[in-house]
Amino acid sequence: MSRSLEDQRPQGNPWLVVAKIALALLVLNFLTTFSNVWSTPWVQPDTRIGADLVGLWLILLLLVALFGHVGRRAIGVLTAVFLVAVMGRYVDVTVPSWFGRKVNLYWDAQHLPAFLEVASQEYAWWQILGMVAALVTGLWLLTRLIRASIGVLAVHAAPYALRSPTALIVTVCLLGLVAGSFMKVEAAASYVSAPALPVYQRQAHLLAAAFFPDRFRSVLPESPPLDSDLQVLEGAEVKVVFLESYGATTYERDDLFEVIHPARQGLEQAANAEGRLVLSAFVKAAAFGGASDLSHLSFLSGIDLTDPIRHDLLITTDRPTILDTFEQAGYRTIGLYPAMSWDWPEVSFYSFDHYHDAPSLDYRGPKFGLWWLPDQFSMARVDELYPPDPDDKPRFVFYPTITTHIPFRPTPPYQPDWSRVTSDQPYSDEATERAMADAIDWHGLFQGYINTINYTFRWLAGYQALPQSRESVLILLGDHQPAGGITGPDATWNVPVHIITSNETIADRLRIHGFEDGVNPRRESLGHISELSRLLLSVFDSGQNQVADAASRDGISKRALTN
Repeated sequence: MSRSLEDQRPQGNPWLVVAKIALALLVLNFLTTFSNVWSTPWVQPDTRIGADLVGLWLILLLLVALFGHVGRRAIGVLTAVFLVAVMGRYVDVTVPSWFGRKVNLYWDAQHLPAFLEVASQEYAWWQILGMVAALVTGLWLLTRLIRASIGVLAVHAAPYALRSPTALIVTVCLLGLVAGSFMKVEAAASYVSAPALPVYQRQAHLLAAAFFPDRFRSVLPESPPLDSDLQVLEGAEVKVVFLESYGATTYERDDLFEVIHPARQGLEQAANAEGRLVLSAFVKAAAFGGASDLSHLSFLSGIDLTDPIRHDLLITTDRPTILDTFEQAGYRTIGLYPAMSWDWPEVSFYSFDHYHDAPSLDYRGPKFGLWWLPDQFSMARVDELYPPDPDDKPRFVFYPTITTHIPFRPTPPYQPDWSRVTSDQPYSDEATERAMADAIDWHGLFQGYINTINYTFRWLAGYQALPQSRESVLILLGDHQPAGGITGPDATWNVPVHIITSNETIADRLRIHGFEDGVNPRRESLGHISELSRLLLSVFDSGQNQVADAASRDGISKRALTN
């Protein structure tokens, strides 16, 4: 039999009861309003009111009004629901600090096992076991804390709130404030933290789009025309090198610009010394902090794949990419993926003539960190496997690098003798030991990022001096900004693009489209990375009016021409 409200008078010191209620409210409000300590897994309190707490409070009032009390089973259910809300909020506020985007359960869950496998290589089994035990214990303690706090409100606060006109008025005001925040009333929204429900609604939508794609076909737009005769290239090879985590923050942050730009200028000087021009611009990437595939395939397909669902739909089709354009023009396409150490089913969509993952490159030197193949080796190795031959088909090489991937350490040494870098002993013992001493530091990513980016420009500069039997066009572009711990908050999604060529016609056409000479262009983005591939195909086409026609059709060119 349920007790009446009159029978539920608290026992003991009333001030102690008030203190318990206040503490319970503070705990539960913190758990539904906390924000992220940028670029770390830690959280910090927020002064706003938790919409989830207001919802919980309303449910407690209804249960007490209907049944006279809140039973143990009800408290258990409310605890479980509240815990799910807290976990949703934690993921929602911490993921953007690393990846610059909200969590995508469908996309991220697929990559979680590979991520955990790679991350676990740094720790011994007992350390991993300890972390798992700490996580389980933490969740257990959190559950107990939530249950105890809800119990205090259910037993001590809710019954008397129903008998207190003041408490009811406060409750109505809180409900009005929450309702105002849902209706986007600015005055209300500034005082109320977003609830967890929309987080799960978004994930449900993404999962529905993934598992019922026919209902969401409209999400994937039609493929743009990717036609070009590529005659302006005059048979030159094309190498597209996606520089991992190379973002506009290397320009936007003064402390990064000062220590990275000299190495970037070194690349320009090395290219100029060989009679080549360097032209640069910025484009907007399809991802931030991770999910490189979105930018890779956006560039190749000409479709904006910022929405990961589009990516997943696209690879189920036989849509054309610029790989088809180059193959039709007589090019041999090569996919160079040193980051891949496992079977990659998606490669079947790309239709490379030749595909190389880490095992097939046969690296025999020391392993550097989690991503053990040095980028310099991979570039040297593809030239060794498929040496440029003026009497053979020209190569189109698509190469996503990996050395500059988080955690950015250790940085491989640069080997000036490129013939040695593919040997059994690519580095001296002293150079290897010095590099290995720079151990992975998840809390000190900044300097590691600087070191790996500078390493990248050093080997790219060295590559310019190698003898070439065939002209080439080298396209260097970032796949996304680095993690939020490097960029800081409110960073753009822009990435640099550098094109190195000795072809004056290509250089002139790039200038018309908004590219600038050198490695320090204006900060304005020319457009999305998916537009870049169409721009380049128009630049490489022999049509006399191709550039002008593209300028009149394409917004990216319109902006460039008016600047």
